[in-house]
Amino acid sequence: MAHNDNVRFVLEPSDEYCHKPDDASNYNESMYFNVFDPLRKVGGWFRLGNRVNEGYAEMSTCIYLPDGRVAFMYGRPKIEDNRKMNAGGLRFEVVEPFEKLRVVYEGKTCHLERPLEMANPSKAFKSNPILPCSVELDYRGVAPMYGGRPVLADGSEIPIDPEKSFAKAHYEQHVAAAGSIAIGDESWTIDGFGLRDKSWGPRYWQAVSWYRWLPMSFGPDFAMMISIIGREDGNPRRSGMVLRDGEYVTIRDARIESEWDENWYQTKLRAWAKTDEREHHVEGRVLSMIPLRNRRKTPQGSMLVTRITEGMTEYTCDGKTGYGLSEYLDQIVDDKPIGPDVPHG
Repeated sequence: MAHNDNVRFVLEPSDEYCHKPDDASNYNESMYFNVFDPLRKVGGWFRLGNRVNEGYAEMSTCIYLPDGRVAFMYGRPKIEDNRKMNAGGLRFEVVEPFEKLRVVYEGKTCHLERPLEMANPSKAFKSNPILPCSVELDYRGVAPMYGGRPVLADGSEIPIDPEKSFAKAHYEQHVAAAGSIAIGDESWTIDGFGLRDKSWGPRYWQAVSWYRWLPMSFGPDFAMMISIIGREDGNPRRSGMVLRDGEYVTIRDARIESEWDENWYQTKLRAWAKTDEREHHVEGRVLSMIPLRNRRKTPQGSMLVTRITEGMTEYTCDGKTGYGLSEYLDQIVDDKPIGPDVPHG
């Protein structure tokens, strides 16, 4: 997290469970898990976002198969309270806070031979087979917790504007996961690594203009997360951490250079991250890509469109090969992503 002498981060085991919602209409409490099996080249991510004051949850299940196919499902199932993470067939269980969690999905997924078709979700869901899907994954922490709820030095809350908020509290942790995934008549045993996060507070997906998020794992004792978030002042926030032998080292500065296809989807990247100890040079190659979007109509009637490209990515660093995600969020203006690194020639 960005360093500020006047701010400290608070994180309690109870934060692993659901909180009492704020009064903000856009209150969101979300948990997210990903996993990538380095041998079988199967990966996936799972997210629930409880928007209880709006009466629904955002449910996403995304599974990357070894040959480039992607199985995906999104829904907005109705919820009446914020007591649990369980909606739309997806369930997250806290077995032991910070140590052991469980992800279960029983539902259906859209089976995409050409995942880029999800740029038009209505057409993609109508023109691709919908298959039964079953996921059971047991997660265990391989790292300490990173982040929490920021408070002032005296412990008081930091005021936020719900209209401009992405979350008031956020934490992440690198993990290992084992279990099984079944789609249609295919199934895989999973034994891999990944990252999970949790956030709560008011959220609009349009609250940030763009970000680049690179969670990656090279094994149980070497992993990384690089984050660059655009800000209104034009000075992006660069942060993250490196996992070395069970401890996190804070990233002080970072850069990401990307290569793009004709749709402005990332295909390759080079990242540089600096800690107090050393510099890390990372190369990434996107193995499979699915473009997602979020749309919101303003009270004035205009439509805001956010694009999030989710790429299963093979990473190399220090002679090691690992796997993870490259998640790029951009607001779309005049049909183009607005990130400053996106070529507009």
